[in-house]
Amino acid sequence: MLVLLILIPIVGGILAWAAGRNSLAAPRWISLMALALEMAILVIYWLCMPDSADREIGVPGPWLLETQIPWIPQLGISIHLAMDGLSLLMLLLTAFIGITAVAASWTEIEERVGFFHFNLMWVIGGIVGVFVAMDLFLFYFFWEMMLIPMYFLIAVWGHENRVYAAVKFFLFTQISGLLMLMAILMLYFQHGKATGTYTFDYMELLGTSMPPTTAMLVMLGFFAAFAVKLPMFLLHNWLPDAHTEAPTAGSVILAGLLLKTGAYGLIRFVVPLFPEAAHQFAPIAMTLGVIGILYGAVLAFAQTDLKRLVAYTSVSHMGFVLLGVFAWNTLALQGAVMQMICHGLATGALFILVGILKERVHTRDMREMGGLWATAPRMGAVALFFAAASLGLPGLGNFVAELLILIGSYKASIVLTALASLGLVLASIYSLWIMYRVFHGENDKGWRIADLTRREMAVMAVMMAGLVWLGVYPQPVINTAKPALAQLQQTAKKSAEKSAATAGIQWATPKAPGQGGHP
Repeated sequence: MLVLLILIPIVGGILAWAAGRNSLAAPRWISLMALALEMAILVIYWLCMPDSADREIGVPGPWLLETQIPWIPQLGISIHLAMDGLSLLMLLLTAFIGITAVAASWTEIEERVGFFHFNLMWVIGGIVGVFVAMDLFLFYFFWEMMLIPMYFLIAVWGHENRVYAAVKFFLFTQISGLLMLMAILMLYFQHGKATGTYTFDYMELLGTSMPPTTAMLVMLGFFAAFAVKLPMFLLHNWLPDAHTEAPTAGSVILAGLLLKTGAYGLIRFVVPLFPEAAHQFAPIAMTLGVIGILYGAVLAFAQTDLKRLVAYTSVSHMGFVLLGVFAWNTLALQGAVMQMICHGLATGALFILVGILKERVHTRDMREMGGLWATAPRMGAVALFFAAASLGLPGLGNFVAELLILIGSYKASIVLTALASLGLVLASIYSLWIMYRVFHGENDKGWRIADLTRREMAVMAVMMAGLVWLGVYPQPVINTAKPALAQLQQTAKKSAEKSAATAGIQWATPKAPGQGGHP
């Protein structure tokens, strides 16, 4: 099943490219059906899997599904794929956002339609691989596989400064990816030196003994790659340009999925593989997360380009994820996972709305807009809903996510939590600013635009329903993620104990919640 989940978008992309030579509609339908099949497989599995509340940690293992096939055994490389509750949720998000991206680009892309959907589907295939790869060499392969198709999506189908934005995106992600490759190789050789076994297998590498300085350097190599994708403050510069110049589907994939691979990497790899180094680095990471929350919100309010404004909101919202990951307690991690899902839905929908507006008014400059609610009331109401979701309105999923993160981070740092909570106030300001500048005020330009079509409204309605469900009844998602997150916390502790025992050092038990404890 795991191999199939990777092959479906890859084969679908090839078929879409081939069909694009004879038809403009065929690549769209092929991509939509492939992703619908992927979604159906995942939903059926999720509904049929045992109730996670009844599953105990450690029986029969950490994975819901697992397969391992030798690839290059001489170098310790295998096709090791595995899925737990965290991976399952990310795969469901991937399939869903993929479907919305195809639907959003249905009329926008008119040139090289087959090649466009080939790149779109291969980005999704790479993302699926990232979420299930448990061999670090294979993980890096899929990590790089995401890069090239996304580069083409921006450079070929983007807007005026698309080549500049695509090259900037490529350089940031490629350089940080090379740092991660160096870190993977250092971990590979350190493990071989300590045990005599050279392997890239994730489970084998847990608890690898190495000097503290080396562990910190290797951890920072992983952290840099994931922080760029997140994106973290100081490493976020590529994101506004990439979002602004990308086609609508590219922006939806960037915001809804690519940023989540960075957050997933922090949870899956950074802390479990390097618990002691992560413990030492946690105050810095949490501080950078809080700065990102405030900085992204302030910069969002300063924008006149609507798409660039929404891009900066991602810097702010993903700062909450960084804060929650390095608080490393149950509530904070559950909040981080919820934020990853809810941000993908809310911000993805906002980018679709921006694309719809660009098609109708041929500008993203908010100074040229105003009074659009009167001429497109359905679009105004939908925009108000997603603006409310972005500011964390109670009853919607973003509120649950940010509340869990703040409660969890409060146990780690009261000061940082208090500062992070100001981000909710700033989010209210820029969300209301969007509504005022675009949909209220005077219609000085005399805009008369078409309202949302049935196809557009159907996409928006599904995303709205998802956010309401996550805000009113988030328990199925929390229950699905809970065993995986508990397993990761347990793994991080065992990894630290194993490393300390190998080095002849006594492992110090982490402080209890409320005593400033970090990983």
